Amino acid sequence: MHCTTTRRDFIRAAAATAAVTALPNQLLAAKADLNGRIFKTLKIGMIRVKGSLTDKFKAAKAAGFEGVELNAPGINVKDAIAASKAAQLPIDGTVNAGHWQVRHTDADKAVRANALKSLKDGLIQTREIGGHTLLLVVGHGKDGDEKDIWDRSIENISKAVPLAAELGVTIAIENVWNHFCYDHSGDSDQSVEKFVKYVDAFGSPWVGMQFDLGNHWKYGATGDWVRKLGKRIVKLDIKGFSREESKFKKIGEGDVDWKDVSKALYEINFHGWCAAEVGGGGPERLEEVVANMNKVFGLKG
Repeated sequence: MHCTTTRRDFIRAAAATAAVTALPNQLLAAKADLNGRIFKTLKIGMIRVKGSLTDKFKAAKAAGFEGVELNAPGINVKDAIAASKAAQLPIDGTVNAGHWQVRHTDADKAVRANALKSLKDGLIQTREIGGHTLLLVVGHGKDGDEKDIWDRSIENISKAVPLAAELGVTIAIENVWNHFCYDHSGDSDQSVEKFVKYVDAFGSPWVGMQFDLGNHWKYGATGDWVRKLGKRIVKLDIKGFSREESKFKKIGEGDVDWKDVSKALYEINFHGWCAAEVGGGGPERLEEVVANMNKVFGLKG
């Protein structure tokens, strides 16, 4: 049988092939929708409005936030619960108070004991106010060599893990500029593998990461770090960063690859809270932060 292919047939076939090839990319773009997966919260110190704690909660709620983080220990539990109820705004978690100054990596055993007490007291208060995570900076590289920091912090923090499990509050380790698990003077192609091994060293589902999406863009590809950390990420912090300027920025400013970050979060099936950690202000500024968060994640608000 003799068969001939006209130019029109060729064009039609080529168009059909292109459509099939493009389909996976279109499906992937649709799948990267984070609506219903990301819930917006913020640090209490960002809410700079006059009045009571209830007034602050109501301002955050009006701006579009879905939760708020407090600092623990040191919370007036009765006032916090009342403010949360009045504003209909949950307290999703806390930040350990004083963890930069009183560290689990300190060479002094007495200081480490105080750090442990602060962690345990913070876990208890977090449970009392209805929170589910307590953010923790584990220590600082200046307290010794990497092995010292690793061993001291794991030994000390592990003593609080049974309490965390009993209370149902996750110890959420934050990746910060503390000269630990990364090279502070290094370049932007560093691996997150040390953070992975560090979290895994606790051997508990009650220790995870509150992964800050802006903090280590200077040192590694944020999306790749998200993928490798995977289920270890129990919560997010967010800010912008510019490698060119080497400084932190508003959310959405700078050069963080938010498209890839969003894709990575979808790939690991992340569902949870994302806490803004940027300069705060009054109602207009809080609304701006919410809008910036919606924009980088493609949220409807």
